[in-house]
Amino acid sequence: MSDYDVVVIGGGPGGYVCAIRAAQLGLKVACVEKRGALGGTCLNVGCIPSKALLQSSHLYEEAEKHFDAHGIKVGKLSLDVKTMLDRKDEVVKSNTQGIEFLFKKNKVDYVIGAGRIEDANTVLADTKDGEKTLKTKNIVIATGSDVMPLPGVDIDEKQILSSTGALELPKVPKSMVVIGAGVIGLELGSVWRRLGAEVTVVEFLDVILPPLDGEVRKNAQRILQKQGMAFKLGQKVTGAETTKSKVKLTIEPAKGGDAEVIEAETVLVAIGRRPYTEGLGLDKAGVSVTDRGFVEVDHDFQTNVQGIFAIGDVIGGMMLAHKAEDEGSVLAEMLAGQSGHINYDAIPSVVYTWPEVAAVGKTEEQLKEAGVKYKSGKFPFTANGRAKANGDTDGFAKVLSDAETGRVLGCHIIGPAAGDLISEVVLGMEFGASAEDIGRTCHAHPQLGEVVKEAALASHDKPIHM
Repeated sequence: MSDYDVVVIGGGPGGYVCAIRAAQLGLKVACVEKRGALGGTCLNVGCIPSKALLQSSHLYEEAEKHFDAHGIKVGKLSLDVKTMLDRKDEVVKSNTQGIEFLFKKNKVDYVIGAGRIEDANTVLADTKDGEKTLKTKNIVIATGSDVMPLPGVDIDEKQILSSTGALELPKVPKSMVVIGAGVIGLELGSVWRRLGAEVTVVEFLDVILPPLDGEVRKNAQRILQKQGMAFKLGQKVTGAETTKSKVKLTIEPAKGGDAEVIEAETVLVAIGRRPYTEGLGLDKAGVSVTDRGFVEVDHDFQTNVQGIFAIGDVIGGMMLAHKAEDEGSVLAEMLAGQSGHINYDAIPSVVYTWPEVAAVGKTEEQLKEAGVKYKSGKFPFTANGRAKANGDTDGFAKVLSDAETGRVLGCHIIGPAAGDLISEVVLGMEFGASAEDIGRTCHAHPQLGEVVKEAALASHDKPIHM
């Protein structure tokens, strides 16, 4: 007899959601997590703490640079980094405790310890009280991802930082070099730039935010440069030397050329993430992984070993918390005998700089490459009444639709609250909506969401307010 129907290894967004949903459906569930705090990288050292610092730093910059335009006069500003970090930690603590409460509410057994797979029906957990054996009918690997290292640049979390160290800096550095112009690098670079650091971003490719729509990328770079962020694109970092007060980085053109040395007080390495499977016992269990270390699964998240499943960052694809959550829910439903479905074409991605950047579906580049005939409708925030009232008019919304059917194929937004505005398009795409459907749907006025409505109208026919 098994102790459990499901044992989930990993308490991040994919793992804890899978555990809770499985328990809600009547299965006996345990979740093994070694961190000692639920929520995984996202909640503890990723999405949530970074958003807390983004919010705090945004408010600081608003007070420093933009209050005057609203007739709000403030005296000399001062910055208390410790209080800012303490607030961030409290936000994290509150969220992790919230998940523990949900485990108790749904009767999920929470095992604190490092889990490893003994066989298809056994998980061993190294807890503070010794090794614990969990017998189960099904095992779910939800161990997430870890920081991608960069050869020649050794992270010490003091001068050369990962994203974790960048959330804990005790003071604002005078200068920071961010290696990698992806989401993590630009978000954390924005935090410390707003607070006073001189930030330079070094990127191997010739563009920032490489997966996104080309027009959005160009506008994002222009806006970030206007805010004070510098970029060195098409450059690779070949080495780093630390002294007591600074880091010397050697960089050279990615396509070949002379090397140069740039200096900064701190360096943030943000070149991506890799699957985390250390100590899981995958070899012993016979679980197949790809050349890049991702766990291989079929369309039902089943590995090559019957009864062992995997979800989230550890299987690759879009390495996003909400993608992992959806996979966790779908897998739990399938394990409970229900049918499950996830539409990977309708998963949004968001960059929480300011303005925000949000996207769902295909880019113009992808549609052109695939030979799909499409219509593009675009509407700027400068023509939106609420954006003008708020003083946030940078950016635009773009809706891409099938030229024949009008069905929405993608949406790309750069502007205030883009991460919230993308939601209606995601829902529309999930239900097969056309651009006309969205454009003819009544939107409250004055609201930022009218930008999406007008962009949809522009993709279908013509916008009203431009």
